[in-house]
Amino acid sequence: MNVAVFCGSGFGHAPGYQQIAEAFGRHLASEGIDLVFGGGKVGLMGVVADAVLAGGGRAYGVIPESLRERELAHPGLTRLDVVADMHQRKARMNELADAFVALPGGPGTMDELFEAWTWAQLGYHQKPCALLNAYGYYDHLLGFVDHMVNEGFLAPRYAEMLIVEKEPEAVVKALRSYQAPASKWSSQAE
Repeated sequence: MNVAVFCGSGFGHAPGYQQIAEAFGRHLASEGIDLVFGGGKVGLMGVVADAVLAGGGRAYGVIPESLRERELAHPGLTRLDVVADMHQRKARMNELADAFVALPGGPGTMDELFEAWTWAQLGYHQKPCALLNAYGYYDHLLGFVDHMVNEGFLAPRYAEMLIVEKEPEAVVKALRSYQAPASKWSSQAE
């Protein structure tokens, strides 16, 4: 299994964010799960990759040329794909991944997560999308997801397809048992 991890290029203020990123990377390696990520050596993404590699796992990075030129690419990866731009990065990560997990991060993390989740709703893939909600980082986002459901802009089945767990082990277990609902606008969805 290849798991795409979306997370911050920064560390965040709480030391717990680095600890959960390291724990998640270690757990992926211990489970024989390969990491697919943005290819950077910085922030939480670097922490996850370092932990996977230290645990004997494989880490596949996908980085746009402009970020590689700024010397942000992780130097010790199993493989690094260099692409033209962020759109190609997301498309390539989708090709490589069997599942998607968001750790704490900023707008880039949200962009990647929401695109993967939207693609799942539309039936472009049937891969699980998950939040590792460590330290309640995504509590406000989950409140907004509930608001989207309550206001009629998101069907409950698509809100429920987003896996939410607080621990690395629980995330991996949920990824492995995931069953996709019918895609939006399919004859089975109603």
